[in-house]
Amino acid sequence: MAVETSSFPVQDTALVRSLAVQVREFAESDEVALRRQRWRDVNERRHPDRSPVWCRPAGVWSEILPREELECREELCRRVEYTFRQHLYKKWVGDDHILEPWWGVPVVWRCSTEHIWGLPVHRSLGTTPYGGFKYDHPVKTMDDYDKITVPSFTPDWEETERRAAQMSHLLGEAMPVRIVGSPPLSPQLSVYLEQLRGMVPMMEDMALRPERIHRTMAKLTEGVFAAQRAAEQAEALTTNHHQPMFCSDPVHGGSESQPCRLHQMWTAANSQEFEQVSPAMQEEFLLSYQNLLFKQFGAVQYGCCENLTQKIQIVLQVPNLRIFVVSFWTDLGKVIEACAKNVTIMWRQSAAQVTLPEDLSEHRKHLEKGLSLLKGHPYQVVLRELETLQDRPSRLRDWARLAVEMAGKFA
Repeated sequence: MAVETSSFPVQDTALVRSLAVQVREFAESDEVALRRQRWRDVNERRHPDRSPVWCRPAGVWSEILPREELECREELCRRVEYTFRQHLYKKWVGDDHILEPWWGVPVVWRCSTEHIWGLPVHRSLGTTPYGGFKYDHPVKTMDDYDKITVPSFTPDWEETERRAAQMSHLLGEAMPVRIVGSPPLSPQLSVYLEQLRGMVPMMEDMALRPERIHRTMAKLTEGVFAAQRAAEQAEALTTNHHQPMFCSDPVHGGSESQPCRLHQMWTAANSQEFEQVSPAMQEEFLLSYQNLLFKQFGAVQYGCCENLTQKIQIVLQVPNLRIFVVSFWTDLGKVIEACAKNVTIMWRQSAAQVTLPEDLSEHRKHLEKGLSLLKGHPYQVVLRELETLQDRPSRLRDWARLAVEMAGKFA
């Protein structure tokens, strides 16, 4: 059937296509090919020319690219312009940023219920200018737990095709468009539980009402598992081994020319909401459920900002674990000793250590110490969760140069 497309302002279209050409040239450059090989080597536990270095600006985009400086007028054009300018900014930063020379349009999923778990989450009780927030959690009593329901998902192919046609209409020959698909729910079970119950009540329930948590985690696991299988059976999944952090060789023969299976994909999860929980309770109430979901995937990245020093052994039992994320607070030496060279280590940096000081001299010492320990092991150097650059617009570029220098020294 014919799919209607929207008309865009001529000036917006011209600008977006001009940026698309620049981004596509960057994506197809020899430099990005070298970076891509670097990521693939380290995540396949081969020996790269040096380990990859990457930063995600996150909350500082408002400082780097204020939206009021965008030139497009139409809203979709503004969003596309913003994305392209982000890629070009990362080109200037000079880290191991990689991207594909096409625009991905995600599969649109329709949920069977108004709220994914039957109850409204993300109802804010207030926010701050810097992104702080407080939620009104819907599970307030033990009876509220029983109101949690298991959702079902179906792909809306008509809407997906409409959006893909709209992007093709906008980008023209400047950049091809692809439909990309991933499961509508992830193995982030602790996130779902916290959104429903809240941190303090959640931990109290684990200690005093464990059966409630087990029943809820079983229900959440059932929902995620069903969402994963629905996506696979609908042939709505595409390979995801070309992204920063878990760029790798194709997983179990996954092909970009046809739908893939779950075992041909990467997934990622963490346990940030469980940081203050003992290893035994984390294994009982979280990992025992997450592991059922991880078994469906070909490669797993585990961890984020939490301290996993006391939980190294239970993380190493994660099925198909490929990347162990070591936060600034996790004991790097202990992880290296436990992992040997069997798992790639993503070494996360402290945003505060990078952005707050007048210079990077202390951070240089930190990098030198850590990378001397990591030498000979497969590792990545990653800086994320940035919220401000403290009016130092070149700080990320300075950091990238320093981290690349250090990674080369300890290649």
